[in-house]
Amino acid sequence: MAAGSTFGTLFRLTTWGESHGPALGCVVDGCPPGIPLTVEEVQADLDRRRPGQSRITTQRQEGDEVEIQSGVFDGVTTGTPIGMVMRNTDARSKDYSELRDLYRPSHADYTYAAKFGVRDYRGGGRASYREAAGRVAGGAVARKLAAVRHGIEIVGYVLQVSDIRGSVCRETVTREAVDANIVRCPDPEAAARMIAAVDAARREGDSLGGIVEVVARGVPAGLGEPVFDKLTADFARALMSLPAARGFEVGEGFGAVSLRGSTHNDAFESRAGRVRTVTNRSGGIQGGISNGETIILRVAFKPTATIMQPQQTVNTQGEATTFQARGRHDPCVLPRAVAAVEAMVALVLADHSLRQAAVAGGF
Repeated sequence: MAAGSTFGTLFRLTTWGESHGPALGCVVDGCPPGIPLTVEEVQADLDRRRPGQSRITTQRQEGDEVEIQSGVFDGVTTGTPIGMVMRNTDARSKDYSELRDLYRPSHADYTYAAKFGVRDYRGGGRASYREAAGRVAGGAVARKLAAVRHGIEIVGYVLQVSDIRGSVCRETVTREAVDANIVRCPDPEAAARMIAAVDAARREGDSLGGIVEVVARGVPAGLGEPVFDKLTADFARALMSLPAARGFEVGEGFGAVSLRGSTHNDAFESRAGRVRTVTNRSGGIQGGISNGETIILRVAFKPTATIMQPQQTVNTQGEATTFQARGRHDPCVLPRAVAAVEAMVALVLADHSLRQAAVAGGF
């Protein structure tokens, strides 16, 4: 039995569907009743992830119009499983017919064949970023739960494309500032250079990688479990499950290796009757449990594997051949990945919110 399509412990998300199948969707199980939720709120998140939204993303035209088929009545969740579906309307499977008999470099073609003995070669099947539509839809429910229960605000943005890095104020950055340009970097000067770099790579038939940073403000102290289910560990698992993800950081991240403990440690103080930290190099998590400060996470994405240049590969018979992609692809996944990163962070926080409520003696 194939596993791996369900995420979460109490708040659970299962995604289903392939890139070129009739539809994609998700089932959210464990959401408490009475949470206000509209189809427009889910659609707003999906619109940020959908293809064809700008010249620096894939030109596949999918509206990703969501249908909520269960679990919501009269504008609130009912406590039963929430089923959602997004139908594929612009798949061009003929663009992938030649992939039936070869393995694309740095894709999941060979590994899926090795695991299952069969693969859907049309656009990568389940390995395609189309799968993330279900994550984003489910994440919209999780985002609403986190906001209603705790006032949590989650804002993701493109921090870096290739070697171009923006400057962002984590405590004040807004979703509106992020969406003010097509690369989703709230630093206008850096954004202009990022867009130019992606445009140049696209013209050359190449691709770029980068870093998405996400902050979660208003997270209460106490979320997370000891040892194996640390909040840090669950964030890492969530974000590293995203297509093209190659690295994860929290707080200072890898930059902490060049600091001393006397510099890296976050001293405590009392402010307005609350325990707070003077600095936030821990990124809002200590001992795997949230400390009430802003959570700061980063995920690194590799350059898009599909490029419009000839590449060496082998066919399914092991014979050497060359391959040049056709079709519509992202020259940089980051602008559309922001929505998926936010969704996965929301899913982790919603799950741990329910788990903490169970520890405290009730939902």
